[in-house]
Amino acid sequence: MRSGAQEPIARVYSRQPRRSTLLAAALALTIAMAISTGVLAADPIGQIKTAQGAVSIERDGARRPAVAGDRVLQSDVVITGADGTAGITFQDNSMMSLGPDSALALDCFRFDTTTHDGEFESSLKRGTLAVKSGYIVEQGPQAMRVRTPAAILGVRGTEFVVRAEAAR
Repeated sequence: MRSGAQEPIARVYSRQPRRSTLLAAALALTIAMAISTGVLAADPIGQIKTAQGAVSIERDGARRPAVAGDRVLQSDVVITGADGTAGITFQDNSMMSLGPDSALALDCFRFDTTTHDGEFESSLKRGTLAVKSGYIVEQGPQAMRVRTPAAILGVRGTEFVVRAEAAR
């Protein structure tokens, strides 16, 4: 080589993707698939409209305080303490009010906003519950059921109140 001339710098570009790039792409794909199938993003079935005193939501085994505006999901349990009350409005415009020392499990909720066809099942474990049914009952009179430790109520009317003693 001539003096003063620089040697060419070899640039090597690998055509194979880096391991970190592959892992990032696989993670992004997994998250996208989980969201599209509802694994990570559960659809809300209703919203807490009022919450006074001690009110909490139990979801996936964890309990957290609930406030007005919180969304409720299928399989949630809404719990009120000795000084607590809660009002919930659901997608079909059903309304439920829980009195003090109550626990309500939201077992099954399916509602088609176009046809108003659906199904709504809940379980009052203890306490008091006032219900004003919504579009689901208008479309199918037997589509709403409330279980208590002593009975299963098939809702055919529009409003009712039920009290359940905790199972002993």
